[in-house]
This record gives sequence, structure tokens and C-alpha cells, in this order.
Amino acid sequence: MSFMPYVAPEQLMKDRSEYAHKGIARGRSVIGVEYADGLLFIAENPSATLHKISEVYDRIAFAGVGKYSEFEELRIAGIRLADLRGYQYGREDVKARDLANAYSQALSTIFTQQMKPYEIELLVGEVDGDEDGTSIYHILFDGSVSDEHGCVAMGGHAEELGDTLRDRYQAGWDLRTAVRTTVEALGTTPETRQIAADQIEAGVLERTSTQRRKFRRLEAEEIAGILA
Repeated sequence: MSFMPYVAPEQLMKDRSEYAHKGIARGRSVIGVEYADGLLFIAENPSATLHKISEVYDRIAFAGVGKYSEFEELRIAGIRLADLRGYQYGREDVKARDLANAYSQALSTIFTQQMKPYEIELLVGEVDGDEDGTSIYHILFDGSVSDEHGCVAMGGHAEELGDTLRDRYQAGWDLRTAVRTTVEALGTTPETRQIAADQIEAGVLERTSTQRRKFRRLEAEEIAGILA
């Protein structure tokens, strides 16, 4: 019979946290920022098909960093949950807060009960009515969830990127200013560099849109025009 050495619970949680942090830090960052007409999610992503930013429901968007297969699994689960709630009750009853709580519970269970934690962080954003209806929820690998305001960065060199964003952020940016400023911030960590427009993935939730679905993906041509 093999002998399993005793590991203190505090040390076990610490080891899992360090493991997840290292995995997430190897990836590229994602930024969420409020602008005048809604919410912008933007990321450096060289892939044209493996998206970090997606729509979840009519007024709700999702972004993930870390291991793609893991956050894609949760994205799909979130879509199913939103569709079920919208079908059972009403489309207006699907809220980003409820999705964030569901993701938080799932990641907390995985972190405490499975041998290997998920190496991911998530953003869930929503626009609803006026500016006060904009919400951004940041969910960590251990299930911790926080309600963010203004701007938030996750993945990669998130701490340095977050400091840069907070220094530059001003409420009421238009979309062009928000895109230009966030791309410039992404290009400052870990070293200053120029990021090509075709390496940028961006999506917006447009509060002012007359369509039921508020999510719109920014194409490379539009991003290039903004950056030019």
C-alpha cells in the first residue's frame, strides 16, 4: 500500500494557487473598460478562430484568459444556463450577476475538490439601461468574484497593466479613444512594442444599439482604422 504524506490544508491551497497563477501569467491579457456607450472587451490574440471574447446572451459578454479548453467549457455552460433561464422565466431575467455567481461556484468546487485547479480567469459584463446599469464581474480561478468599475485587466502582466490603465482611464471615453488607449496599454507590458491590428480581438456591448442583441465584434479593418 502506497503512503500519501500529510500536507497541511493551507500549504495545499497555496500550492494550487501558485500553480494556477503561473499558468494564467503565461497567457496574454484581456482588458474590460467602460466607455460612453457601453462596455469594451479587448485582448491581444493572434488566433482568428480561438476567441477569448464572446457573446453569452442578449446584453451579456464573456472574456477568458488562461487555458482555452477550460474557459471555453465554462463559456458554453454559461450559454446553456442563460438560455434555460431565459426560456423558463424571461429574457430580461438573465443577469450577468447570476452567471458570475454560477461561474464562481463551479470554480470554487474545482479548486477545492479536484487535484488540479483550472488555470483561468473570467470577465462577465452586462449593459442594461443607462450607465448605472453597466456591470463587470471578475472571477478568479479559486471562485473569488469581484464587482469592477471603470476598467479591469486580467491574465499575463495584469497587475502592471491594471496600474497603467487606472492612471490613464477617464469616464466618458468614446469608443475610438477606449480602443486606442487600451491597445497602447497592452503594448507597454512586459516591454514596449507595437501590436498590429490583426493581433487584436475586441468586442463591445453597445447600450445605444436598437437591436435586442447588444454584442458586436470589432473587425480587424475597423480596429486598424481606429488605430490609424
